[in-house]
This record gives sequence, C-alpha cells and structure tokens, in this order.
Amino acid sequence: MVAIQAALVVAAIHLLWALPQLSVSLLLNPVADSRPFLFVPAGLLLVAVAAALFRGYRYRRLSTLGGGTLAALLVGYLLVTPEPIGSLAADPLAAVSKLIELVGIIAFAGLFYLHHPDRYGSPIPAEPEPDQ
Repeated sequence: MVAIQAALVVAAIHLLWALPQLSVSLLLNPVADSRPFLFVPAGLLLVAVAAALFRGYRYRRLSTLGGGTLAALLVGYLLVTPEPIGSLAADPLAAVSKLIELVGIIAFAGLFYLHHPDRYGSPIPAEPEPDQ
C-alpha cells in the first residue's frame, strides 16, 4: 500500500503542477521548459502502475517500472537543478514530492524483492513427466 500511495501522491503533485502550464501555443512555439511534457506521461504512468498493483498484479516488472519512474523523477531533479538543497528549501511542494519519491523507491524495491519468481514457487505448473 505504501508503494501505491507514494506513486499516486507523486503523480498528483506532478500533474497538478504540469497541467495548468500546458497549452496549444507550447506545441507551436519553441519550448523553454519541457517539464510539463515529461511530467504528464510520467504521472499517468504512475497512476497506471498504482492501479495495476491495487488490482492485484504482482509482477516484478511493475515494481521496476514504478520504482524506476520515481527514481528518474528524483535523479532528474537533482541533475537539472543547480542547487537542489536551496531549491527544495524554497519550494515546499518539491520537497514533499522528493521525499515521497524516495519513500516510493524504497517501497517498490521491497516489492521487487518480495515478488521474486522463485520465492513462492513458479506460477507456471510443471508438466508431468511422460511415462516410460
């Protein structure tokens, strides 16, 4: 549940920030800030991963996709922002987002470990051996 909640909160924060900044003129004119065009697909992907996990799909690929998306958002912020600590102190919404992204990465890593295919046996039944 922690991974699902972290993914949904991060998606909500990024979508609430990006959607008001999108417009048709951004598609026609040169783009100075590409973050809205990256945050919308990332937010929708996080919503889809959270919905799949909530429905009971327990696949390592979902954990990798969710954790990787959160890690990409976190690392991208750290690489693009000139002084990340000062920027986080000035923007509380970004600070909350980065903290929840870190919690989500840890939660998805735990799910990745728990959903190991050999931990509880393979979901594919073994074929019976032919009689000789």
